[in-house]
Amino acid sequence: MHTVSVLDPRHRGTKKAVQQIGILINCMQPHRTYAPDTYVLGRAALLSGILCRLQGYEKDARLRALQDCILFLQAQKLGFTVLTGNVSDFDYLLQLIPTGRVLLYRATR
Repeated sequence: MHTVSVLDPRHRGTKKAVQQIGILINCMQPHRTYAPDTYVLGRAALLSGILCRLQGYEKDARLRALQDCILFLQAQKLGFTVLTGNVSDFDYLLQLIPTGRVLLYRATR
């Protein structure tokens, strides 16, 4: 929902983007949706601060780092594997918490 609120309402593509996000959210099955608990959120906040410091992130990238850390720790808690092309951040996360499971890929051109 953060994406919806940061889109420029005057941009001609915003309405279509918001509609597509709504469709995606409505397709999510309740039994496949997991909300992180306060323990995951607290650890993710701490971990994202470390990640931001190591990567030298400015304000714009800090929210993305927090979201990545929440995803990483929630997947770890549930025994899931994260599939991501975000090699730089998730490689650091695996170095900090080696018990996490991440499958990294690089897009070919």
